[in-house]
Amino acid sequence: MSKSAFDGAYDELRARWPASTEEQDAPTPYGPTRVHVHGPADGEPVVLLPGGSATGLVWFANIPALGKRCRVYAVDLLGDAGRTRRQGIPLKRAADLLAWLDALLDNLQLARAHLCGHSYGAWLAATYALHAPQRVNRLALIDPTQVFTAFRPHYLLHALPALIRPSQARARAFLAWETGSVPLEETWQRLYASATTVPGRKIITGRRPRTKGLRLPVLVLLAEHSRAHHAAKAAAKARRNIPQAEVHVLAGATHHSLPLAAPDELNRRLLDFLH
Repeated sequence: MSKSAFDGAYDELRARWPASTEEQDAPTPYGPTRVHVHGPADGEPVVLLPGGSATGLVWFANIPALGKRCRVYAVDLLGDAGRTRRQGIPLKRAADLLAWLDALLDNLQLARAHLCGHSYGAWLAATYALHAPQRVNRLALIDPTQVFTAFRPHYLLHALPALIRPSQARARAFLAWETGSVPLEETWQRLYASATTVPGRKIITGRRPRTKGLRLPVLVLLAEHSRAHHAAKAAAKARRNIPQAEVHVLAGATHHSLPLAAPDELNRRLLDFLH
């Protein structure tokens, strides 16, 4: 799938966002970062970090609700497909991602903000909250991967064909296997599938964050039917490691159906937690 196909799906999904959404390309030492900004200027700032191949646009079903009360900053991740560009300091390790987020928050003039991530974005959010707890008010983790438990082996096995030989067909087959009968928005499926084939992607990961060190308010939302990990085991580990955390399992959800499918409960729990 060509880069132009990704751009087409990206632009189509961008059109699903409220007309008042602003686009910013925030300069950082690692390159300009695309941020989709929506909500009242005096609203509490919330930074949204998506999962891999999802782009910041994946939150389109959440933005209308969140943007009524919050100033939302949805980010295209450094190193992933999207309109954040790698320029300047090379992206090599997890420490670079943390430095990039430091610079991004500085540029957005956010001394402190709520931080919310899904999947890989949740791993990054938890890692950043341990790195710079003074900058994070509240932390929301949506079906986080590599945070409380490891990936299920059969999840990695099914992901392998799309990783070794990326194609739209393999990416769609993987989504269909993981989400089962949960319907997914077609434009986002095209975005995800084409994102996996964009040249030059460099997804950086690191060690599992030491969540016992988190002292701030934390919300953990897990997908009941996630094939990425075992929801009940992840929930138990979250409760042990972070006694102050709110932990909920979202009925009927799968890993890749979040955050866009049936978002009402997710939006409600997020808003209750953030206020």
